Amino acid sequence: MIKMVATDIDGTILPFNSDFHPQVKECIAKLEENNVKVVLVTGRMHSSTVPIADKLGLKNPVISYQGGLIKTYNGETLYQKNLDSEYAKEIIFWARENNVHINLYIDDKLYVEQDNEMIQTYIKGKFVDYTVCSFDELEINNVNKLLALDVHDPDRVTQWVNILKKKYPDLYIVKSTPYFCEIGSPMAKKSLGVEFLCNMWGIKKEEVLSIGDQNNDIDLVKAGGIGVAMGNATEELKHCADYITDTVENDGFVKAIDKFVFNN
Repeated sequence: MIKMVATDIDGTILPFNSDFHPQVKECIAKLEENNVKVVLVTGRMHSSTVPIADKLGLKNPVISYQGGLIKTYNGETLYQKNLDSEYAKEIIFWARENNVHINLYIDDKLYVEQDNEMIQTYIKGKFVDYTVCSFDELEINNVNKLLALDVHDPDRVTQWVNILKKKYPDLYIVKSTPYFCEIGSPMAKKSLGVEFLCNMWGIKKEEVLSIGDQNNDIDLVKAGGIGVAMGNATEELKHCADYITDTVENDGFVKAIDKFVFNN
């Protein structure tokens, strides 16, 4: 019996450049009515995830920053694993040397050094404010994560992932969309966030359905008793999943819930 659904947001329950389909909202409301906890598990900032929870009528804790931060709906911190400050400084230096745009997240606030196309594209639909300043002006502590991005060249992003993984094998570095390279604490993983809440609520792994669409969802999908990949998921994620559902545009989330939770 499924007692918890741990779901990614973008590309899983929320189509890109669109709003939630009514069927998804109805499905999530039905899960909650049947005492199945629905938990948002995302690479987004906590502050940009709360409006999503509001739209869906969810009051459960939110797992943000790839699992690096868990807060209650009311803002109480339950779990936090920040990126080591010295690593953050080194990667900022690397980015400057290689003309890489970096988003810097400190205490759930977003900072960039240039107000450019990268950040303008990134913030669309994300309920995000940001500050433009030299990172040299900031105290590089309490870093939630770094995000290196290139909205035009996914191959370049893949190169960054490979370079940084080789240089920093102790960090959690993953390509979360074709255009994003996420850099965080090794303890900032979606699976660890799910495990934390399962322990808090007394829910067993086999009672969890987890679902996602990108490579940063691989450990999320493995964290559930039933791991579901969206039809629009990466091939790497599909290979790890127990089941492949339909695409986000065709309400694959709803179809997976109907199959495994409501036995339709």
